[in-house]
Amino acid sequence: MKLAVISHKPCWTSSNSASGYATDGGFPYQMCALSELFDETHLVVPCSTTNNLPGEISLHGHNLSVRSLQNPYGSGIWRKVFILPWLVLNGPILFWEILQSDAVHTPIPGDVGTIGMVLCVLMQKRLFVRHCGNWFVQTTVIERFCKWFMERYAGGKRVMLVTGGSSQIPSPSNPAIRWIFATTLSEQELKICKASRALSTQDSVRLIIVCRQEWDKGTDAVIKSMPIVLSHFPKVSLDVVGDGSALGGLKRLAKDLKVHDQIIFHGRVDHQQVLHLLGRAHLFCYPTSSSDGFPKVVHEALACGLPVITTRVSVLPHLLEAGCGVLINQATPELVADAICNILRNSDKYITMSAHALETAQRYSLEKWRDTIGDMLQSSWGKLKTSD
Repeated sequence: MKLAVISHKPCWTSSNSASGYATDGGFPYQMCALSELFDETHLVVPCSTTNNLPGEISLHGHNLSVRSLQNPYGSGIWRKVFILPWLVLNGPILFWEILQSDAVHTPIPGDVGTIGMVLCVLMQKRLFVRHCGNWFVQTTVIERFCKWFMERYAGGKRVMLVTGGSSQIPSPSNPAIRWIFATTLSEQELKICKASRALSTQDSVRLIIVCRQEWDKGTDAVIKSMPIVLSHFPKVSLDVVGDGSALGGLKRLAKDLKVHDQIIFHGRVDHQQVLHLLGRAHLFCYPTSSSDGFPKVVHEALACGLPVITTRVSVLPHLLEAGCGVLINQATPELVADAICNILRNSDKYITMSAHALETAQRYSLEKWRDTIGDMLQSSWGKLKTSD
């Protein structure tokens, strides 16, 4: 069976990649795993000619290739304005790739994936949709449309999954929609990351936050909590990992609060460096207010045995329900500082949380993600790979 993956994920040319293309984030790991289920996989994605960017990850997999689309024009409102001219130029490629495929996967929300999803229904193709945002919070027109569309069309040959998790099904109006978790960590990496942890506040204590550095991710709340935390635990430091539009403002904030000497801004780093930094940290802080479906970096922190301090957003309460962290009701500096200090004051509690973190993380390997999806697709579509 030949699978076409239609996504808005920006990719670029790379001389270091067997496929000739690379990108960042969890997408390349998941596409490699997904490709193992099929005879062929074609990634139909917007590509630029930027070459060999820092932290890039090769796009590769079993009989995996890339079909390049033009990048949609502009951003924000301008991207929406110019999506129709973009579709005139790229629509024939999308139509052809869907026509030539046996099945199509569209990660959404996102304009390119959403267009692919609609075309597949119109062309009556086997369709696998993976909703990667916060299913319970829709703030844009496209997010509301995607949820309505999934609830309207899920079932039969249209397999539709929501990234996240809960004891309740995603949609009472359409039980065919099911949960799926997200991860980038293989079983081998989970074993490598796994380490028993102890805590001594007599030594240096490292806090860490890893994310796209935007104002809704909560890094500012962690930085603002530092003066409070340092007044109780003067050997605490903070690693801020990731780049983004808020990075400059966050650095200025640290200087204004006179805590810049206790904070290291690492910027954008590759996947292995993220795991290295998590491995030497003690607490993962993630007081986000944004709509994450299943934040993969939280899973990576848990896999390294880090207790997590986060907010009650999307899947996070479900992910921490075993007692592997602290949930705060609002992303305020005071609540963040209080959670940090309470954990640092109780080394036994820290050890228990760390053990629960490791236990929770083991449930979410990349192999289990692949096989869970494979079982769902095979039950709806039949055999996926003729060579098996």
